[in-house]
Formats: sequence, C-alpha cells, structure tokens
Amino acid sequence: MEKTYQPENIERQWYENWESKGYFRPSGEGQPYSIAIPPPNVTGSLHMGHAFQHTIMDTLTRYRRMQGRNALWTVGTDHAGIATQMVVERKLADEEGKTRHDLGREAFVKRIWDWKQQSGGTITGQMRRLGTSVDWSNERFTMDDGFYKAVQEVFVRLHDDGLVYRGKRLVNWDPKLHTAISDLEVENKEEKGLFWHLRYPLADGEKTEDGKDYVIVATTRPETMLGDTAVAVHPDDERFQHLIGKHVMLPLVNRRIPVVADHHADPEKGSGCVKITPAHDFNDYAVGKRNNLPLINVMSHDANIRAVAEIFNADGTENTELDGTMPQAYAGLTREDARNRIVADMEALGLVEQIEDHVLSVPRGDRSGLIIEPMLTDQWFVDAKTLARPAIEAVEDGRIQFVPKQYENMYFAWMRDIQEWCISRQLWWGHRIPAWYDSEGNIYVGRDEADVRRKYSLADDLALQQDEDVLDTWFSSALWTFGTLGWPEITERLKTFHPTDVLVTGFDIIFFWVARMIMMTMHFMKNEDGTPQVPFHTVYVTGLIRDEHGDKMSKSKGNVIDPLDMIDGIGLDDLLDKRTGNLMQPKLAEKISKRTKKEFPEGISAHGTDALRFTLAAMATTGRDINWDMKRLEGYRNFCNKLWNAARYVLMNTEDQDCGVNDEPVELSLADRWITSELQNCEQDVIRHLDQYRFDLAAYALYEFIWNEYCDWYLELSKPALNDDNASAEAKRGTRRTLVRVLEAVLRLAHPIMPFITEEIWQRIAPLAGKSGDSIMLQPFPEPDSSKQDAAVAKDIEWLKGVIVAVRNIRGEMNISPAKQIPVLLRGQDDEDRRRMNDNSQFLMSLAKLEKLEWFEGDKAPMSATQLVGEMEVLVPMAGLIDKDAELKRLDKELERLQKEIGRLEGKLGNEKFTAKAPAEVVEKEQEKLHDARGSQRRLSEQRREIEAI
Repeated sequence: MEKTYQPENIERQWYENWESKGYFRPSGEGQPYSIAIPPPNVTGSLHMGHAFQHTIMDTLTRYRRMQGRNALWTVGTDHAGIATQMVVERKLADEEGKTRHDLGREAFVKRIWDWKQQSGGTITGQMRRLGTSVDWSNERFTMDDGFYKAVQEVFVRLHDDGLVYRGKRLVNWDPKLHTAISDLEVENKEEKGLFWHLRYPLADGEKTEDGKDYVIVATTRPETMLGDTAVAVHPDDERFQHLIGKHVMLPLVNRRIPVVADHHADPEKGSGCVKITPAHDFNDYAVGKRNNLPLINVMSHDANIRAVAEIFNADGTENTELDGTMPQAYAGLTREDARNRIVADMEALGLVEQIEDHVLSVPRGDRSGLIIEPMLTDQWFVDAKTLARPAIEAVEDGRIQFVPKQYENMYFAWMRDIQEWCISRQLWWGHRIPAWYDSEGNIYVGRDEADVRRKYSLADDLALQQDEDVLDTWFSSALWTFGTLGWPEITERLKTFHPTDVLVTGFDIIFFWVARMIMMTMHFMKNEDGTPQVPFHTVYVTGLIRDEHGDKMSKSKGNVIDPLDMIDGIGLDDLLDKRTGNLMQPKLAEKISKRTKKEFPEGISAHGTDALRFTLAAMATTGRDINWDMKRLEGYRNFCNKLWNAARYVLMNTEDQDCGVNDEPVELSLADRWITSELQNCEQDVIRHLDQYRFDLAAYALYEFIWNEYCDWYLELSKPALNDDNASAEAKRGTRRTLVRVLEAVLRLAHPIMPFITEEIWQRIAPLAGKSGDSIMLQPFPEPDSSKQDAAVAKDIEWLKGVIVAVRNIRGEMNISPAKQIPVLLRGQDDEDRRRMNDNSQFLMSLAKLEKLEWFEGDKAPMSATQLVGEMEVLVPMAGLIDKDAELKRLDKELERLQKEIGRLEGKLGNEKFTAKAPAEVVEKEQEKLHDARGSQRRLSEQRREIEAI
C-alpha cells in the first residue's frame, strides 16, 4: 500500500472496475430489493442535496446487496420540460439569433434531442464520482420510447375512466414562458408595494349606513379592477346587509356589478368590502364559483391589457350576454403601465380614498423571474380527489410508512384537501398530449391518430389536429417506479422488483411527487387478487443541506457548495470565480471573496469521496435541515487516514507471516478476545441503525469502533504480544489472526458508506484473513456472533485502559516525559483489581512505559501523584522523577501568568460599559476564559503543594 492515503489514485479505477464487471446489476439471486432514484433534471449538475440523497440510497443498496438480496437501484433522468426548453432556446438565441418559432416545432424538438445527446449527461458522470452503484445497463429517461408508451397509456386510460378531462380553469401563468406552471415553480417573495383604497359608486341611488353613495375596496393590483364582477361583504356584517343584492357601478368600465354575501370578506379588515375578480385571483375565483359570477379575463398571454375582454360563465362556458368591450386607453398596456394609468384616472375622478405603503408576497416564476398571473385558460386536469382516497388509506393503514413519521401529517394535510391537478403545459418539449380535435372542437383521445380513428369510428377524410400542449413533467415522473420497469408490459423485471422498497426524497416534494406516485401507482398497478400495489413501502424524508450559517444554498447568495469540489479540491482562484459569478451584485461578490480568502486561504484541499460520504451519513439525523460543516469533513478525511494507516500497520505485521488462516492452533490474548467481542457489538449496532434508517448512528458506531477501539487501543495492545520474544508462536499467531480478521470484517461493515477505501484495503487484507473474491461489494455483510461476545473481557479491558490513562494523566500533570520509564504502585481492597494487575502486567509495563509495577500493601505510601480507577488508587512516587526546583520555578512562572490573566478578565467583566454594549456571545466567551483560568490556577496550585512536599 502507498505510504499516504491518496483517494484520487484509487476512486476512479475502482468505479470503472465495478461498472465494467457488471457488479451493479441485480444478481438474480435472493429476495428482491429495489430503489428508484429520484430522477434529476437532465439539465442539472450535482449539488449537495443530490450527494446527500445518493449517499443514503447507495448505502442502503450496497448494504442489502451484501446481505444477499437481489438488489436493483434504478437510475434515470427527467426531461425537465421548462428548464430544458429554456436552455436550448437560450443557446439558439445566443448562437444563431433565432427563436424556436423560426425553426418550427419538429426542428426545435430535434435540436433538444441533439443537445441531450451532447450535454445532457453531466449529472450521470458526476454520480459516478460519488460511487453510486446504480444499474447503468438499464438507465432510463422520461422521454425514452418505453416511458413514452407508459405515459400515453396512463393518459388514455385515465381519460377513458373519466379521471382526466379538459376545462377552463384559473392557473398560474408565466407571461414570459407562455405556459401554466405548478405551485412548486412559483416563488413567493416579500416585496414593497402599495395598497390602494378605491371608491366604487353605489348604483340606483343606494347609500351606506353612514350616508355615503359609495363603498371602499382595497387592492394591491388596481389593473385587475377592469375584470371585477362583484363586491363581496360578509353575510353577518350589519353595516352592509341592506346592500346585499344591490349593485355598484364599476368605475372606468361603467359595468353594473352586484354586491354579494360571502365569508371571504373579513369585517375586521379594511372597509369590510372586497372587490371580486374571478379571472385574476384564486380566492376570487372560489368566490365567483360559489356565487355563480361571470369570469372576465382582461389580460393577454403576455399579461398585457386586452382591447376586448374574454367573458365566461362560472362553469367555463362562453358568456354571450355581457359586453367585453374595454376602455381603449388601456388596450395593449403592460400590467405596470395600466396600473399607473388607471390610478391616475381614478384620482382624476376623485375615486382614490387613500394610498398606503404595503409589504406583500409577490408570486414570481422561479425560472422567468416575472410576476405570475392567475390566468383563465383551457387546460387538462386530473381528478386528484378520486385518486387520493386509496393513497390516503395506504399511509393510514401502514402499507406506506414515512421516516421520520411526522411527515405523514404533511402528507395528510395536502391529500385531504387536494384539488384537481392541472397536467397540461404550453411547451414544445415534453410528452405531447394524445388528444385530437376536429374542426368543431370535439375531443378524441387515443394512443395515436390511427387508434383515435378506430376507437371513435371516424371517417378517414375527417381532418384532425393533435393538441399542441405537453404534459407536466410531474405527470410522467409520477409513473417512475413502474414505468422504469417496463410497464405497460408486465415484464419479469416489473414482477420481480415492484413494489420498490424505499423512496429517498426531500420533504419539499412530498406532495408534488411522492403523493402523485402513490396515486398513479395504486390506480394502475394491481396485485394478483386485484388489490392496489403501493409504489414503495417506506418514504425516507431528508432535510435540506444548508450552509454553515443555516442559510439555504443559492447561486445569488454565493454559498452553493459543489460536492465535487469537496471530493477533488479546488484552488482559491477557481473558488472565488465560482463564488463571485455574474449573478452576484459587486458588493456581495466582494464580501464573499473576502470571506472565502479568510476561510480557505489556499482553496479547498481534496478530501475524497469516502470522506464526503461519511460526513453526509454522519449528518443524516432525523431533523429537518442540516448545516454544512467543513470541520467535520476535515475530521472524516482524518478518519480515512486513520483507517489507511491502521491497515499499513496490520500489513507490516502480518504479510509473509503465519496468520492462522488454516485454523492452526492459536492462543488469544485478553486484547484479542476483547476486540473480537467489541466487533460483534459494532456489527449489531450498525445493522440495527441501518435497518432503522439512522445513518448518523451507524456512522458513529463505525467511527467509535475503528478510531477509538481498534486503532487507538487494540493496535497498541497488539504490540506487546507481537514484540515479545518470549511469547509463544500460538500467541503471536492469535494476535495476527485477530488483527486481519477484525480489520477485514470492519471493512465489509463500513463498505456501504465508504466504498472506495474499503475496497482498496480489502484487496490486500482479505487473503491474509482467509477470504477470497473479486470485490468486497460481493462479500457477505458481517453478522454478529453472540458466542464471541464477552462482557467480562470488556470489564477487564476497561480497567486496563483506566490504569493506562491514569498514568498518562499523571505524566501530563507532572510534566514527566512520555518516554521516561516510571514506577507505579496500585493500592485497593478489591481482589479483582489485584488479579487484573497480575494478568495484564505485560500490557501495562509496555503501554504505560513502566519501570516497575507493584501492588502496595503498606500503610503509608511514598509521596506520590495519584489517580483513581474505580475504588483503586494509581500511585506514581515522585522522588527522583522530576527536578523539584526547576519544576517549582516553572509552576511559579505559569501561576504568575495565570494571575495576570485572571486580573485582566475580572477587570473587563467588571466594567459595566463592556458587559452592557458587547454582544452576549462575546461576554459569554470572556466568562468561559475566566472560568478556565481559575480552574487551571487551582490545579497548578495543588500540583505545586504536592511537589513542595517531596
């Protein structure tokens, strides 16, 4: 093995080896175990959230594979409708100065496929760097031929079942992208705005209770008043009950609109009167439905004011009774320009009561950045309420369980109040909706045009036009667990691996993806007895990876961490470039640059994949969010070094030596029996924690055993046996066999979390431990053997460790060189302590660097430094061990320094100006310094008295 651990030298070669030999494919043997990867966007690149979830999924897959399960981890990417179309549209504009409309739909879609072939595999290459053991031989894409068939089949069947239908509804509309978008693609941002209080004149000479001939309504969007169809008041508001059923004259438009009673109006807010614009506000849309109000759409798809409004009835049918003529002064104006013009015109008419500053939540498209407009459009919908009922029951009765369990409440809250699901998008890239129209607008749904003509017995000469829209990407990804396994064909792969075992995902898409997978799967996948299948039995919900300050990572903040930077390292110049990209404001860029130079003066060094994976596993608590900690990554890089160096020590002492692999007679020391016993406990803990999805506790158990028990203690305890010329061949053979067997087992135990370093070391250790095979990932996962667990041995070792630590503490306190051999006396009343001293004197003499070790029987011990191990005293006689005068002089100097420091801190903390003005954490830190200094003073004073008495 190389002298130093260099992860970059081993990781790529091992991954290529595993993949080329097909080790990631299902074995075909054992009980099936399957996971479907949440498909990352084809446009994306790996971020810390991916790295976190992929670490968890790979750990589970490798663990179950080693347990003999027929493991499948399905991999694939999502076509990401809006994101991908935007990427290619930008590329087309930048390189050729063209739009997609210049190319036409067919040619533009071909461009996207070309881009996908050339650039769409970035994230899959990055996944390989993370060590993900997915079945690359069956990689899927949500637009591949097989998946296309699944999507078409689902749409057609749902339509035939009456669960998919077309209708005119209010949706989130992006005026730049010209498409409906989901709530997940809307970012609500607090922004400063204004609140306009407007007067609406009462019609027919009506008056309010206080004699006014108008009511006051308030709005943050005056431009929408052009589409008002009512004013609402609360049915119990006595001020306005006499006006219910009366009318107001809508200013500027001069439209008579009714006063309606609706609980949406809050008597405690504003005037108690609310303007209702059903075609441009979701709450108003609901009011309009309840009160059978017409819907007047006053905006174009660009969100500009129309010259003639579109008017529909509450059921979405066209309204032919009302006049859609609009004031021509506003025709073609943007929302912002129309707002300014309308407010000016209202002021000129004396109809502006008041204008207030107001902070409001503004919905913006996460990709376009424009304000989202609620827009009345023709869309396709799914009857989600019907599909949700069995999906709710599956979680209620435990067929699907959430980990942590509290996320079930989030799931239920959404599902029990679910609304119809808009599944159409006005894009060119995606699954085109399999619906056709004739010249009269009749709708025909089928798998293709030929299927439509057969299904509906249509004449060959009847002209048909396919729907221009595509399906929401959440619609296709909802079929992920069964669509990736060959459905609608009932393949052997589908029968073997469905339902999947666990889904690993973020809490933010429980509704948008998890719930929809459950609904779709239970509707289409049935067991032999006809009962619905669930897509997965467990949903393991992860939190978000945030930066070290708890802030969400984003490009605009400059705090995004690239996991490959953590693995491979990055120079300071590149680091600054990434943190100060063009998206940043100059002042923010400068601030980030200064912080980066301070925190990473030489950039970020390479840590390797295993260190990153172990860090992520160790941070995978059941909490909601996780703050990234570079110090922990550094610590686990050191952990990898520790394991590497331990392996080198073992190899130096076992290669070309008799390790008893053929079961030759051995003699096992106390240390050998102890570490074997502790290994069983560790195996038991790791298995329990992995089964319970407590990756943090599994990582902790591995860390404690490898670092503290095996490396820090057992390797030290092995040295006396290996170096003792008087030790028997059986004893040395026993220690060598224990060294290699325990290391080999713990490598298998750690492999699911740390695949690369464990494989590299295992290749050298396995033959010495009597193991054979091409790869550690094909070896059985360790199982604890209760017959090797020995509580009595553990107690003896804890006693031994206690004595060694006590002696080392005395050396430290008395400034005695670690290399100097010293005498030690043990005194106590327990015969077990005396037995342990006699049985373990060899270990104690060697590891504690003792000149002699005796059990003290007398009444008065010599002047000694003392420590307790249980009830037993550990005595180190001081005579001759230290230069008394020199040590007193050293202690006096240190005590003088401490006294000055204590005086300084007491003065500072006694200053009211300091304690009143300084931040609480600064004051607290100074108080801790004072507490520590006083403690050190007490200890050194006691030490001085002891030395003075020698």
